[in-house]
Amino acid sequence: KVEMDQALSSLAFALLLAILLVYAVMAAQFESLLQPLLILFSVPLAGIGAVLALAATNTPLSVIALLGAVVLAGIVVNNAIVLVDRINKNRARGMELDEAILEAGKARLRPILMTTATTVLGMLPLMGFLGVGNAEGTELRAPMALVVISGLLVSTLLTLIIIPTGYRLLARIHHVTVR
Repeated sequence: KVEMDQALSSLAFALLLAILLVYAVMAAQFESLLQPLLILFSVPLAGIGAVLALAATNTPLSVIALLGAVVLAGIVVNNAIVLVDRINKNRARGMELDEAILEAGKARLRPILMTTATTVLGMLPLMGFLGVGNAEGTELRAPMALVVISGLLVSTLLTLIIIPTGYRLLARIHHVTVR
């Protein structure tokens, strides 16, 4: 029990540290403090799906499930970065805000959906679906796959709506405060 609690707290600390390091790198890359916060907002969106799936399936939180959360955080942050970066490039080319957001959404929808689809399909055998992952140990790997699959599906849907909306709000607020 004590070792399990220690492992869970260590992995939770690793997840938090990873998020902080990713924020620092993105702040330097985007030369902004707000855009990385917007991008990192996709992590709690993924958490919604993961927590709901764990609760719905009555799966306990474990080290393996938290490992899945680390993987999930990396994927959803990447999806948000791809979208925000395209919006920034469109703005740098002189596009209006709404036009830049719409074009980025159209251009990055397919890559984001492809990433989601390939990851979900790759995780299905870990859950024992498709008759492929039914070997011994599936019950140990299934919580990781459950967290990644459910979190990624919910996050993809919400990220495609909330990240562009948040970008627009931040751009409007920033534009107003600069004047």
